[in-house]
Amino acid sequence: MTATVKLRVNEPSVTVAHFRRVVWAYYKKHGRHTLPWRATQDPYKILVSEVMLQQTQVERVIPFYQSFIKKFPTAKKLAAAPLAEVLTTWQGLGYNRRAKTLHSAAKELVGKKTLSVEELEKLPGVGPYTARAVAAFALNENVVFVETNIRTAIIQHFFADKEDVRDEEIEEVLQRVLPKGKAREWYSALMDYGASLKRSGISHNSKSVTYTKQPAFTGSLREARGAILRELSQGATSSTRLANLLGDTRRAQMREALRALFTEGLIKKEGSNYALAD
Repeated sequence: MTATVKLRVNEPSVTVAHFRRVVWAYYKKHGRHTLPWRATQDPYKILVSEVMLQQTQVERVIPFYQSFIKKFPTAKKLAAAPLAEVLTTWQGLGYNRRAKTLHSAAKELVGKKTLSVEELEKLPGVGPYTARAVAAFALNENVVFVETNIRTAIIQHFFADKEDVRDEEIEEVLQRVLPKGKAREWYSALMDYGASLKRSGISHNSKSVTYTKQPAFTGSLREARGAILRELSQGATSSTRLANLLGDTRRAQMREALRALFTEGLIKKEGSNYALAD
């Protein structure tokens, strides 16, 4: 049986059965069962949660997710809303281009009767990871995908003594340990278990070939972009005012952010002023 097959990894004593028992036991006792996106199997709502969770901590996402879903409960509602309204609702979560691509994705979701991983990957802003996460959590498909908490859990048990672990190696293990027909619950359990390891001080992501440390927010271009969008959520204003929002020393950076936001279609020109895009 699959549950007793030893994995071809650097810890030969680790079996599928043992690893599953550890993960399921943790999830049963400590799992984050009340996360709002775990109460739904709606692909649209799962997509919203996955886009919001990109590079953002779970605890920070929860209130944004709840308010966003309350305002835009369906893909049809989101698709019909002006982009400016979507950006204003998203304000404070960061990485605002995610709101724009989610808005675009909602327009393509409207009217779809079925979804596959391939169809999900064609949506704006949806890559291989997000497509498979939606397929697992919304459709319970037996797919394989890697994110930071999953990576930590797998490296801890199967590659603890190895450096430069490739995601392909992690995916090979995931193929073996995935309990077929239970993808939705399994990935919730695996993410929660990995998150608990990180909270306890165990994080092996630096051993991953794909690991990149997120730069500090303060002083970053992300901070500049957020400041501009926050100001424009109050109404149109001049480029001069926007350039000076964070002080003289960051004026050049603010102008760079302004140009980027305009190029990406997040803001528009209104005469001599700038405003949020329609």
